[in-house]
Amino acid sequence: MYGIKKRLVSSYFLIILLTVFLFELFMFIAIRQYYLGHIRDSLQNKAEVSAAFYSQYLVEKSLEEQVSSLINSFAETTSAQVQIVGLNGTVLGDSTGISWGESLHTPDIKAALNGSSGEWQGRISETGEPVLSIAVPLKDGGKTTGVLRLVTSLVEAYAVIEKTSLVLLFAGVIIIAVSIIISILLSATITKPIREIIKGAEEMAVGKFSVRIKKRNNDELGKLTDTLHYMAAEITRHEQLKNKFISSISHELRTPLTSIKGWVITLLSESPRYDPIMQEGLEIIDKETDRLALLVEELLDLSRLTEGKITLHITQVNINEWVQQIAKQLAPRTKRQNVQLFIEIAPDLPDIAGDPNRLKQVLLNLLDNALKFTPNGGTIYIFASEKETGIQLSVKDTGMGISPADLPHIKKRFYKTSESSPGSGLGLSICDEIVTLHEGRMEIYSVPGVGTQVDLFFPSANSQGKVR
Repeated sequence: MYGIKKRLVSSYFLIILLTVFLFELFMFIAIRQYYLGHIRDSLQNKAEVSAAFYSQYLVEKSLEEQVSSLINSFAETTSAQVQIVGLNGTVLGDSTGISWGESLHTPDIKAALNGSSGEWQGRISETGEPVLSIAVPLKDGGKTTGVLRLVTSLVEAYAVIEKTSLVLLFAGVIIIAVSIIISILLSATITKPIREIIKGAEEMAVGKFSVRIKKRNNDELGKLTDTLHYMAAEITRHEQLKNKFISSISHELRTPLTSIKGWVITLLSESPRYDPIMQEGLEIIDKETDRLALLVEELLDLSRLTEGKITLHITQVNINEWVQQIAKQLAPRTKRQNVQLFIEIAPDLPDIAGDPNRLKQVLLNLLDNALKFTPNGGTIYIFASEKETGIQLSVKDTGMGISPADLPHIKKRFYKTSESSPGSGLGLSICDEIVTLHEGRMEIYSVPGVGTQVDLFFPSANSQGKVR
């Protein structure tokens, strides 16, 4: 999200920076042209008026004879430096007396000697002072007899231009700073709703479909918010239909399974009358009936957990008695599979408050998984100890382990590491939810080829709050 905000602010900043730069450049050129143009026009006008006056009233004498009087006369009408230049480019007269006798070959002089007015802008070689000069021809009856040149310093003009440019630059910096602040605020109006939508979508992704995202505007983001709400409502509706279907089917399957189980038990009790093939068939039916009955119970538990209808009957549960009872129940199976079961329970372990049947369901499921995936000759460990936050019960096996790709998803409903894996993919999900109902948590660690360890954490009975 910070990436979008950064890109928006960067885009706004670049656009504003480019706009301000072009505006500042335009204003700088305009101000320079304005001041220099004003000076140029003023000099041009005075030079042309003086040249016209000379051509009309002062051509009776030669230019060389009246240089001094011309300089004095022209200097009275302007503050600029006045120069009279001969046809060979030599300065015949200078109101400042500095350039007297100097030979000039600047573009303005050349243009004036050719009969038209000329302009030159440059620096005085001795001082480096910037100047602007306007030169016009002095004519006698259409014949050029010399050049009138007005020269003015641009130091003050450049100072004014520089000062004005600095003011514009300072204003531009302020505009850019204010624009950046406004850009950040504007980008926040876009990124904040996006962050809220992302947060809501993430919660929906983990099953919290009741979450509602605040709709701020009727724009594209508002439409996206409406779409997410519609999607959540549709998913919730389909989930409810699915759960009702699962619950209905599970209840419908219970009755025929009970009947099948009853008749299988009855027929097995008469097994001496049957041949070995019939006996084997009845035993297979018995096992498959138990498997289907377990699946039905898991589906019913899933439906109850989803709808929040599961009820816990809380009592004080002794950890040692609980574990030993289940170990005895599984002893024939561990012996048959040649798997060793080690139990290590810390002495004087506090009781936990819980539903004995549900806790038994959790531990049986974990041990069933361990036995399924632990090869003959393997080992299963059960540890229980007291921690600062409560009781930790761990089931560890030396089985095939779970791949890192599957481990983050192993507690999801119906998730199986492969299609050929035994079970429905509901066991660990149901265990996790039952442990959560007991205000505990379940963590799973696994290394492929080494084994898997499942840690259950429960608050002790003394510290446990109210459990549903």
